[in-house]
Amino acid sequence: MIIDPQEVPQESGSRYPQEFQTKVAGRIRQRLGDFAQLQNFGVNLVTLLPGSASALRHYHSQQDEFIYILAGELTLITNGGERILTPGMAAGFPKGEANGHHLVNKSTNMAMYLEIGDRSANDTVNYPDDDLIAQPQKNGKGYIFLHKDGSSY
Repeated sequence: MIIDPQEVPQESGSRYPQEFQTKVAGRIRQRLGDFAQLQNFGVNLVTLLPGSASALRHYHSQQDEFIYILAGELTLITNGGERILTPGMAAGFPKGEANGHHLVNKSTNMAMYLEIGDRSANDTVNYPDDDLIAQPQKNGKGYIFLHKDGSSY
């Protein structure tokens, strides 16, 4: 299937609890993999406006992730610190590795990258900097956000 990104709907905002949504308010995602009806992995074209983050810093228990920078300059923040990524650079995050990561656009220009992840079942997402954990919903579609003590938001 040929995909023209101009035909793929843009999504902004987040499913995070309200108190965390401002951190990703400038993220615009286009779900290319869903548009192509892919089943085993997702591919998103993501635009980050200046000052926005890709997500809260996180890591997955069961899902591998990969990013590839297409335009602009993004700061990758991991347990190891900060690293500037520019077009043509990439990074991978193996499942189960407790290396919290996210991208932040600290520049004054928009940036764009591809985000690729598998659709592993029973994936839990940990957020080391925030009182947040994401558990898979029982129907296998999406996550339920909880406090680290297991209580609901």
